[in-house]
Amino acid sequence: MARTFRRQRQTAPISELNVTNLIDLGFTLLIIFMIATPLINQEQAIQINLPNESKRSQAEPDKDLRFQSISINSAGQYFWGDRPVAFAELPALLERESQAAKPPVIRIRADWNLQYQKVVTLMDEIKKHNLSKITFDTQTTD
Repeated sequence: MARTFRRQRQTAPISELNVTNLIDLGFTLLIIFMIATPLINQEQAIQINLPNESKRSQAEPDKDLRFQSISINSAGQYFWGDRPVAFAELPALLERESQAAKPPVIRIRADWNLQYQKVVTLMDEIKKHNLSKITFDTQTTD
C-alpha cells in the first residue's frame, strides 16, 4: 500500500517551525560567553582596592587599541596582566612591548593604600621605554 505525502489542502498554513538555526545560534553564543568570561575575570582576581572617582560619562576606546595592565597590590607585589612578576622583570617586558608595531596602552592598577612612590617608580620605568599612553584604573562611586 503506497502512501502519499501530499497535503490535502494547498492553502493550509504551515504549523511547523524549524528552530535548528536558532538552536545553533544559541549554542554559539553560549560558547563565546563561556570562553570570554574567564578572560575577563582573570584580571579581577587580583585583590586590589582601586581609588575612587565620581561617576561620569566615558568615551568609548578605539577598537584598534591594545591594552596591557600592570597591577600593584597593597603588599607592593607587581602583576603583569594576571601573572606575578618582580620589579626587575618589568624592564624586559616593557622593552618587548615598546618594540611592537603598535605599542599598547599601559593600564596601571594600583591599590589605594599603596605607597605613592611605587606608582611613580613604575611610571618612570614605563616612560624610559617610550611608552607614552598610560591610564589609571579607578572604581566609580555614585
